[in-house]
Amino acid sequence: MTQDLFRKDAYLKDCTATVTGVADHGITLDRTVFYPLGGGQAGDAGVLVLANGNPLAIIDTRKGKDDEGRPTAEIVHVPAPGQEALLGQLRPGDSVTARVDWERRHRLMRFHTTTHLLCHLVPQLVNGCSITPDYARLDFNMTDPLDKEALNLGIARLVAAALPVAVGSITDEELDANPALVKSMSVQPPRGTGRIRTIMIGTGAADAARIGGEVIDFQPCGGTHVANTAEIGAVIVTKIEKKSATTRRVVLGFA
Repeated sequence: MTQDLFRKDAYLKDCTATVTGVADHGITLDRTVFYPLGGGQAGDAGVLVLANGNPLAIIDTRKGKDDEGRPTAEIVHVPAPGQEALLGQLRPGDSVTARVDWERRHRLMRFHTTTHLLCHLVPQLVNGCSITPDYARLDFNMTDPLDKEALNLGIARLVAAALPVAVGSITDEELDANPALVKSMSVQPPRGTGRIRTIMIGTGAADAARIGGEVIDFQPCGGTHVANTAEIGAVIVTKIEKKSATTRRVVLGFA
């Protein structure tokens, strides 16, 4: 099992870790700051610094799977091609420093939090999501047209409001009692631990007075986020597409 340090603190840039497995498809550690592909968010990239100081480049991070393709509790760090010599130096039990590509990760965090703001501005179910370092998109299950200018004004207003973004959790029973918290039509939050991680944006009386609502967005989410909407900066809607009769795609980019 890999301890996922990024769940509690998305701002951790590196950590020391012990190698638990080495294979052609990737390296597993006892703990990591690397986020694995999931929930629409791309997996992290970065380096594993070996005990001798040599950096092993990581180009992707994935959730582990067993021989039958079922997900495990491991997180797999996928090495860049052409590093067979460095991989050959790694053994289970070795100590490494896992260092995430912070600039890339921070772009993912800014985009991911913006998609939650979009869920507030477009209160419709989501039937597709992709968050990359260069763009993000949400597909909304709806037939009405969307106004790009109105969405950009809404995003700018919520960013300027400097709303706190809080990580929390609810029980399985609390989610069962309020299933509308799940905004996605295709992805359900993971269960099994008894608690489900949540993201809340816009808590506190001061925020309620400024923008007319105490909670802007509250939903289960395992991704990485900024701590305050002001940190998002200049993210705008670059495109709105009609993907089907019942799907409107909103694409985000950096201004």
